[in-house]
Amino acid sequence: MSMHSLYLPKDLLAGETVLITGAGSGINQGIARMFAAHGARVVMIGRRQEKLDETRALIEQAGGEAIGFSADVRDAAAMDAAAQKGAEHFGAYEIVVAGAAGNFLAPAEKISSNGFSAVVDIDLKGTFHTFKAALPHFAGSNVKCLAITAPQSQMPMPYQAHVCAAKAAVDMLVKTLAIEWGKRGVRVNALSPGYVAGTVGGDLLSANKGDDIRHRLPLGRFAMIDEMAQMALLMVSPLTNYMTGQIVALDGGVSLLGGAAMLDIAGG
Repeated sequence: MSMHSLYLPKDLLAGETVLITGAGSGINQGIARMFAAHGARVVMIGRRQEKLDETRALIEQAGGEAIGFSADVRDAAAMDAAAQKGAEHFGAYEIVVAGAAGNFLAPAEKISSNGFSAVVDIDLKGTFHTFKAALPHFAGSNVKCLAITAPQSQMPMPYQAHVCAAKAAVDMLVKTLAIEWGKRGVRVNALSPGYVAGTVGGDLLSANKGDDIRHRLPLGRFAMIDEMAQMALLMVSPLTNYMTGQIVALDGGVSLLGGAAMLDIAGG
């Protein structure tokens, strides 16, 4: 998997510091590696230090710079402390990516209060905590904030009531912060991936119902992690300096189908 954009210069993010959560695996690991490959210094925050260390090793093996700090995005104080450590190590943040997320499939009546709260706390509060923890360490007036949302934020999907609610709130948080922080020169946007190969959820679905899902998708395939990472790179680049408060769907057209169309797959 290439970690360089085919179209953007390799020094695009040279001298910039990135804070990213959830970079121990999946899409967020791909984003961390992509940004590092284009010159950024990467500060990673996640619950499992060993996973962050693995990502750091991949970045350093490719000639990049990265460091990881263990913290739970649900814990505001821990996030504040980790963000401060990262800024002290690499400098103020030009880019912040809130990528940590939780998910599971269950009919609404089977979702416990704790299960519902866990997803809301990781996805919604985690996004808020990430941006807020980085705020005191923003580098001047050209900061790019990027949340990772999902198609469920804008289409009801059976067995995903908790995720639909949490991600819809993330989208509205992004739009609200775009208004509040815009005068500071801070851009706030969100990337909405669909089915992505190489992620825990994508690989699980692919193994069990991959052919059914691919048959229904307009483009007929799952996305690759580096496709998501390249879009994230574009969204924090100077090419999108006039874009804020936007939810960018890179989902192979799944959001065109509506969640109900995936009912038997999701609940099977």
